[in-house]
Amino acid sequence: MRAQSSATAPSPIAVTAPGERRGLGTALAALGVAAFSLTFPATAWGLQGFGPWSLVAVRSVLAALVAGGCLLVLRVAPPERRHLPGLAVVAGGVVLGFPLLTTLALQTSTTAHAAVVVGLLPLTTAVLSALRTGSRPSRRFWLASLAGAAAVAAFTATQSGGALTAADGFLFAALLVCAAGYTEGGRLARVMPGWQVIAWALVMCLPLSVPAAAVALSYEPVHLDPHGVAGVLWVALGSQFLGLVVWYRGMAAIGVPRASQLQLAQPLLTLVWSALLLGEHITAAAPMTAAAVLVCIAVTQRS
Repeated sequence: MRAQSSATAPSPIAVTAPGERRGLGTALAALGVAAFSLTFPATAWGLQGFGPWSLVAVRSVLAALVAGGCLLVLRVAPPERRHLPGLAVVAGGVVLGFPLLTTLALQTSTTAHAAVVVGLLPLTTAVLSALRTGSRPSRRFWLASLAGAAAVAAFTATQSGGALTAADGFLFAALLVCAAGYTEGGRLARVMPGWQVIAWALVMCLPLSVPAAAVALSYEPVHLDPHGVAGVLWVALGSQFLGLVVWYRGMAAIGVPRASQLQLAQPLLTLVWSALLLGEHITAAAPMTAAAVLVCIAVTQRS
Protein backbone atom coordinates (compact mmCIF):
# COMPACT_ATOMS: atom_id res chain seq x y z
CA MET A 1 0.00 0.00 0.00
CA ARG A 2 2.81 2.41 0.83
CA ALA A 3 4.47 1.78 -2.53
CA GLN A 4 1.18 2.29 -4.36
CA SER A 5 0.41 5.66 -2.69
CA SER A 6 3.89 7.01 -3.37
CA ALA A 7 3.61 5.99 -6.99
CA THR A 8 0.24 7.65 -7.54
CA ALA A 9 0.75 10.78 -5.47
CA PRO A 10 1.67 13.78 -7.63
CA SER A 11 5.20 14.99 -7.09
CA PRO A 12 5.94 18.68 -6.57
CA ILE A 13 7.83 18.70 -9.86
CA ALA A 14 4.88 17.23 -11.77
CA VAL A 15 2.48 19.95 -10.58
CA THR A 16 4.09 22.51 -12.87
CA ALA A 17 4.89 21.24 -16.35
CA PRO A 18 8.26 22.22 -17.82
CA GLY A 19 6.48 24.12 -20.60
CA GLU A 20 4.42 26.10 -18.09
CA ARG A 21 7.48 26.90 -16.01
CA ARG A 22 9.37 28.00 -19.11
CA GLY A 23 6.43 30.16 -20.21
CA LEU A 24 6.21 31.85 -16.82
CA GLY A 25 9.96 32.37 -16.69
CA THR A 26 9.97 33.89 -20.17
CA ALA A 27 7.12 36.24 -19.22
CA LEU A 28 8.91 37.37 -16.06
CA ALA A 29 12.20 37.92 -17.88
CA ALA A 30 10.37 39.86 -20.61
CA LEU A 31 8.74 42.03 -17.93
CA GLY A 32 12.20 42.76 -16.58
CA VAL A 33 13.39 43.76 -20.06
CA ALA A 34 10.42 46.12 -20.39
CA ALA A 35 11.39 47.76 -17.10
CA PHE A 36 15.05 48.03 -18.15
CA SER A 37 14.10 49.60 -21.49
CA LEU A 38 13.01 52.74 -19.62
CA THR A 39 16.30 53.03 -17.72
CA PHE A 40 18.19 55.22 -20.20
CA PRO A 41 15.35 57.70 -20.84
CA ALA A 42 14.70 57.87 -17.09
CA THR A 43 18.41 58.44 -16.47
CA ALA A 44 18.38 61.28 -19.00
CA TRP A 45 15.45 62.79 -17.10
CA GLY A 46 17.24 62.29 -13.80
CA LEU A 47 20.31 64.12 -15.09
CA GLN A 48 18.11 67.19 -15.57
CA GLY A 49 17.79 67.46 -11.79
CA PHE A 50 20.86 65.68 -10.41
CA GLY A 51 24.55 65.43 -11.18
CA PRO A 52 25.78 62.06 -12.44
CA TRP A 53 27.38 60.97 -9.15
CA SER A 54 24.39 62.16 -7.13
CA LEU A 55 21.96 60.33 -9.38
CA VAL A 56 23.80 57.01 -9.10
CA ALA A 57 24.20 57.26 -5.31
CA VAL A 58 20.65 58.44 -4.63
CA ARG A 59 19.08 55.74 -6.79
CA SER A 60 21.07 53.08 -4.94
CA VAL A 61 20.08 54.44 -1.52
CA LEU A 62 16.38 54.70 -2.40
CA ALA A 63 16.29 51.18 -3.84
CA ALA A 64 18.20 49.80 -0.83
CA LEU A 65 15.76 51.41 1.62
CA VAL A 66 12.80 49.78 -0.13
CA ALA A 67 14.60 46.44 -0.39
CA GLY A 68 15.75 46.57 3.23
CA GLY A 69 12.24 47.39 4.36
CA CYS A 70 10.91 44.32 2.54
CA LEU A 71 13.57 42.14 4.16
CA LEU A 72 12.70 43.46 7.62
CA VAL A 73 8.93 43.20 7.24
CA LEU A 74 9.17 39.63 5.96
CA ARG A 75 11.84 38.77 8.58
CA VAL A 76 14.18 37.26 6.02
CA ALA A 77 17.24 35.61 7.51
CA PRO A 78 20.66 36.91 6.39
CA PRO A 79 22.16 35.08 3.41
CA GLU A 80 24.50 32.20 4.02
CA ARG A 81 28.20 33.03 4.05
CA ARG A 82 28.82 30.93 0.93
CA HIS A 83 26.50 33.23 -1.04
CA LEU A 84 28.26 36.47 -0.05
CA PRO A 85 30.90 36.44 -2.84
CA GLY A 86 28.19 36.02 -5.46
CA LEU A 87 26.11 38.80 -3.91
CA ALA A 88 29.19 41.03 -3.95
CA VAL A 89 29.51 40.47 -7.70
CA VAL A 90 25.82 41.34 -8.16
CA ALA A 91 26.29 44.48 -6.07
CA GLY A 92 29.38 45.57 -7.96
CA GLY A 93 27.87 44.83 -11.34
CA VAL A 94 24.20 45.87 -11.35
CA VAL A 95 23.96 48.12 -8.27
CA LEU A 96 27.13 50.20 -8.65
CA GLY A 97 29.07 49.51 -11.85
CA PHE A 98 26.40 49.51 -14.57
CA PRO A 99 24.43 52.52 -13.27
CA LEU A 100 27.58 54.61 -12.80
CA LEU A 101 29.18 53.78 -16.14
CA THR A 102 26.00 54.24 -18.18
CA THR A 103 25.17 57.50 -16.40
CA LEU A 104 28.62 58.85 -17.25
CA ALA A 105 28.15 57.73 -20.85
CA LEU A 106 24.76 59.44 -21.17
CA GLN A 107 26.34 62.82 -20.45
CA THR A 108 27.73 62.83 -24.00
CA SER A 109 25.78 60.05 -25.74
CA THR A 110 22.15 59.95 -26.82
CA THR A 111 19.95 57.32 -25.23
CA ALA A 112 19.27 55.81 -28.67
CA HIS A 113 22.98 55.27 -29.32
CA ALA A 114 23.60 53.92 -25.82
CA ALA A 115 20.63 51.56 -26.07
CA VAL A 116 21.85 49.90 -29.26
CA VAL A 117 25.42 49.59 -27.96
CA VAL A 118 24.05 47.84 -24.87
CA GLY A 119 22.45 45.41 -27.31
CA LEU A 120 25.76 43.56 -26.95
CA LEU A 121 24.79 42.68 -23.37
CA PRO A 122 22.93 39.44 -24.26
CA LEU A 123 25.96 37.94 -25.98
CA THR A 124 28.28 39.11 -23.20
CA THR A 125 26.02 37.57 -20.56
CA ALA A 126 25.70 34.29 -22.46
CA VAL A 127 29.48 33.99 -22.80
CA LEU A 128 30.12 34.70 -19.11
CA SER A 129 27.34 32.31 -18.11
CA ALA A 130 28.86 29.53 -20.22
CA LEU A 131 32.25 30.14 -18.62
CA ARG A 132 30.88 30.45 -15.08
CA THR A 133 28.19 27.75 -14.99
CA GLY A 134 29.32 25.38 -17.73
CA SER A 135 26.11 25.78 -19.75
CA ARG A 136 26.38 24.69 -23.37
CA PRO A 137 23.86 26.39 -25.67
CA SER A 138 23.45 25.05 -29.20
CA ARG A 139 25.42 26.19 -32.23
CA ARG A 140 22.32 27.89 -33.65
CA PHE A 141 21.99 29.84 -30.40
CA TRP A 142 25.56 31.14 -30.69
CA LEU A 143 25.17 31.99 -34.38
CA ALA A 144 22.05 34.05 -33.68
CA SER A 145 23.73 35.78 -30.73
CA LEU A 146 26.78 36.61 -32.82
CA ALA A 147 24.59 37.96 -35.62
CA GLY A 148 22.90 40.35 -33.22
CA ALA A 149 26.23 41.40 -31.74
CA ALA A 150 27.67 42.02 -35.23
CA ALA A 151 24.74 44.28 -36.11
CA VAL A 152 25.27 46.27 -32.93
CA ALA A 153 29.03 46.57 -33.54
CA ALA A 154 28.41 47.80 -37.09
CA PHE A 155 25.95 50.40 -35.83
CA THR A 156 28.41 51.64 -33.22
CA ALA A 157 31.18 51.98 -35.80
CA THR A 158 29.04 53.91 -38.28
CA GLN A 159 27.59 56.25 -35.65
CA SER A 160 31.05 57.02 -34.25
CA GLY A 161 32.63 57.60 -37.65
CA GLY A 162 34.70 54.45 -37.24
CA ALA A 163 36.28 55.62 -33.96
CA LEU A 164 35.21 54.80 -30.44
CA THR A 165 34.24 57.68 -28.18
CA ALA A 166 34.72 58.03 -24.44
CA ALA A 167 31.01 57.28 -24.01
CA ASP A 168 31.45 54.00 -25.91
CA GLY A 169 34.29 53.10 -23.54
CA PHE A 170 32.00 53.60 -20.56
CA LEU A 171 29.27 51.57 -22.25
CA PHE A 172 31.53 48.63 -23.11
CA ALA A 173 32.85 48.55 -19.53
CA ALA A 174 29.24 48.61 -18.32
CA LEU A 175 28.52 45.55 -20.47
CA LEU A 176 31.17 43.49 -18.72
CA VAL A 177 30.24 44.37 -15.13
CA CYS A 178 26.51 44.03 -15.79
CA ALA A 179 26.91 40.65 -17.50
CA ALA A 180 28.90 39.43 -14.49
CA GLY A 181 26.15 40.65 -12.16
CA TYR A 182 23.44 38.99 -14.26
CA THR A 183 25.33 35.70 -14.37
CA GLU A 184 25.90 35.53 -10.62
CA GLY A 185 22.38 36.74 -9.88
CA GLY A 186 20.85 34.12 -12.13
CA ARG A 187 22.94 31.43 -10.47
CA LEU A 188 21.99 32.57 -6.96
CA ALA A 189 18.31 32.83 -7.91
CA ARG A 190 18.30 29.05 -8.27
CA VAL A 191 19.07 28.58 -4.57
CA MET A 192 17.33 31.62 -3.04
CA PRO A 193 14.35 33.79 -4.08
CA GLY A 194 15.26 36.17 -6.88
CA TRP A 195 14.00 39.25 -5.05
CA GLN A 196 16.27 38.46 -2.11
CA VAL A 197 19.28 38.34 -4.44
CA ILE A 198 18.92 41.96 -5.52
CA ALA A 199 17.60 43.05 -2.11
CA TRP A 200 20.69 41.82 -0.25
CA ALA A 201 22.98 43.20 -2.96
CA LEU A 202 21.39 46.64 -2.52
CA VAL A 203 21.63 46.48 1.27
CA MET A 204 25.28 45.43 1.06
CA CYS A 205 26.00 48.65 -0.84
CA LEU A 206 24.48 50.97 1.78
CA PRO A 207 27.81 51.55 3.62
CA LEU A 208 29.14 52.93 0.32
CA SER A 209 26.04 54.51 -1.23
CA VAL A 210 24.94 56.57 1.79
CA PRO A 211 28.28 58.43 2.26
CA ALA A 212 28.62 58.73 -1.52
CA ALA A 213 25.16 60.32 -1.74
CA ALA A 214 25.97 62.77 1.04
CA VAL A 215 29.25 63.85 -0.57
CA ALA A 216 27.86 64.02 -4.12
CA LEU A 217 24.81 66.05 -3.08
CA SER A 218 27.04 68.54 -1.29
CA TYR A 219 29.15 69.14 -4.42
CA GLU A 220 26.71 68.75 -7.29
CA PRO A 221 23.77 71.16 -7.63
CA VAL A 222 20.26 69.73 -7.44
CA HIS A 223 17.40 71.21 -9.44
CA LEU A 224 14.20 69.38 -8.55
CA ASP A 225 11.62 69.33 -11.31
CA PRO A 226 9.00 66.76 -12.37
CA HIS A 227 11.30 65.11 -14.89
CA GLY A 228 14.23 64.88 -12.50
CA VAL A 229 12.12 63.41 -9.70
CA ALA A 230 10.33 60.96 -12.00
CA GLY A 231 13.64 59.88 -13.50
CA VAL A 232 15.37 59.14 -10.20
CA LEU A 233 12.30 57.34 -8.83
CA TRP A 234 12.06 55.08 -11.86
CA VAL A 235 15.73 54.14 -12.02
CA ALA A 236 15.67 53.46 -8.26
CA LEU A 237 12.45 51.51 -7.92
CA GLY A 238 11.60 50.34 -11.43
CA SER A 239 15.03 49.51 -12.85
CA GLN A 240 17.16 48.95 -9.76
CA PHE A 241 14.71 46.87 -7.70
CA LEU A 242 11.41 45.71 -9.21
CA GLY A 243 12.82 45.09 -12.68
CA LEU A 244 15.67 43.01 -11.29
CA VAL A 245 13.29 41.05 -9.04
CA VAL A 246 11.31 39.65 -11.98
CA TRP A 247 14.46 39.42 -14.14
CA TYR A 248 16.34 37.17 -11.73
CA ARG A 249 13.28 35.01 -11.14
CA GLY A 250 12.86 34.62 -14.89
CA MET A 251 16.54 33.69 -15.32
CA ALA A 252 16.24 31.07 -12.60
CA ALA A 253 13.31 29.50 -14.46
CA ILE A 254 14.62 29.43 -18.04
CA GLY A 255 18.37 29.75 -17.58
CA VAL A 256 20.75 32.69 -17.92
CA PRO A 257 21.66 32.23 -21.63
CA ARG A 258 18.04 31.96 -22.84
CA ALA A 259 16.84 34.84 -20.66
CA SER A 260 19.75 37.06 -21.65
CA GLN A 261 18.78 36.89 -25.31
CA LEU A 262 15.39 38.44 -24.54
CA GLN A 263 17.33 41.65 -23.97
CA LEU A 264 17.87 41.83 -27.70
CA ALA A 265 14.45 43.53 -27.67
CA GLN A 266 15.57 46.15 -25.18
CA PRO A 267 17.25 48.52 -27.68
CA LEU A 268 14.11 48.64 -29.83
CA LEU A 269 11.94 49.44 -26.81
CA THR A 270 14.38 52.09 -25.60
CA LEU A 271 14.42 53.74 -29.03
CA VAL A 272 10.64 54.06 -28.84
CA TRP A 273 10.78 55.56 -25.33
CA SER A 274 13.57 57.95 -26.37
CA ALA A 275 11.46 59.29 -29.22
CA LEU A 276 8.29 59.56 -27.14
CA LEU A 277 9.72 60.92 -23.87
CA LEU A 278 12.83 62.80 -24.98
CA GLY A 279 11.98 63.79 -28.54
CA GLU A 280 15.27 62.36 -29.80
CA HIS A 281 15.78 62.12 -33.53
CA ILE A 282 16.40 58.52 -34.48
CA THR A 283 18.48 57.83 -37.56
CA ALA A 284 17.43 55.12 -39.97
CA ALA A 285 20.33 52.93 -38.86
CA ALA A 286 19.13 52.74 -35.25
CA PRO A 287 15.71 51.10 -35.75
CA MET A 288 17.09 48.92 -38.55
CA THR A 289 19.78 47.63 -36.21
CA ALA A 290 17.32 47.14 -33.36
CA ALA A 291 14.94 45.26 -35.69
CA ALA A 292 17.77 43.02 -36.88
CA VAL A 293 18.72 41.96 -33.37
CA LEU A 294 15.04 41.55 -32.50
CA VAL A 295 14.74 38.86 -35.19
CA CYS A 296 17.48 36.92 -33.42
CA ILE A 297 15.29 36.48 -30.33
CA ALA A 298 13.05 33.96 -32.05
CA VAL A 299 16.08 31.95 -33.10
CA THR A 300 17.73 31.93 -29.68
CA GLN A 301 14.49 31.04 -27.89
CA ARG A 302 13.90 28.07 -30.21
CA SER A 303 17.48 26.82 -30.07
